[in-house]
Parts: sequence; structure tokens; C-alpha cells
Amino acid sequence: MSSSKAATKEETVCSIARTLEVVGDKWTFLILRESALRGVSRFADFRRELGIAPDLLTGRLTALVDEGIMEKRPYREPGSRTRYSYHLTAAGEELRLILAALQQWGDVHRTPARGPSHLRRSAGAGRPVSVAFVDDTGAVLSAEDVAFTPAQGITR
Repeated sequence: MSSSKAATKEETVCSIARTLEVVGDKWTFLILRESALRGVSRFADFRRELGIAPDLLTGRLTALVDEGIMEKRPYREPGSRTRYSYHLTAAGEELRLILAALQQWGDVHRTPARGPSHLRRSAGAGRPVSVAFVDDTGAVLSAEDVAFTPAQGITR
């Protein structure tokens, strides 16, 4: 559902609900994973990597483009018709943090016997990277030290 469509009071107020309207299904997250973490951008490559039906992939890519998370770019290989590749916008790039947080949780709580499939490392030094809560002074906080408080004017 597009964020421009009518929404319930909770969906309008809650950032999580509004976000899930756009990215809240398995296929969308897997498309974003392929693009954000593995650099996949072409329709055929998404199909091959994910094993997703073409109609589902078309629908998810269209929704991601409509919501400003991905953009379509035309390309043409010699002797072929024009096709489109799909690339993350700035808003889409910001979802890398969410994907990394999900990956980090899965590494701890759902790790297969052979271990994680990918590791988060700094690009320069190759040092391990963790997703964390960081306050405005740069201090890393534990989840227990973070309070979610209603914004001004919000009663729930």
C-alpha cells in the first residue's frame, strides 16, 4: 500500500507501521538485501538469485520505485531491446542499516551450524562492525538504556 493512500490512525502516527506498508514482506527485504549488500540491479539477476516469480518481482520493484526507495535506469546491451536496472536511492541506501541490524540479530539468534553467510566489516581496515544505538554525543548505548518516549502531542 502506498503511503499516499488513506491509513488508519495508528498507521499514520506510527513510523514502524508506515515503514512496514512499504517494505514489510519477505520478498521486498530480499530484493533490498540483494541490491544493498550484493550489488544486484538487473531483473534477471534478482530472479536468478532469489528464485522469485516474475510477476512478484515486477510488483515489488514497481512498489520500491513508486515509494522512492529504488530508481529505474535504462540500459541496452548490443542487439537487445532497452531494459531497466534498479538502483537504491538515498532513501534506499539508508535501509542498509535496517538490513544490517536484521542480519546481526540473525547471526546471534538464528545462526545456522556453519555460521553466518556474511560478515559486517569496515571497508578500509576490515574490522568487525556492529549495529548499535548511538546517542548524540557518539556514545554507544545498550538496548536497555534506550527509552522510546512519545513525541510531543502523541498520547499513545
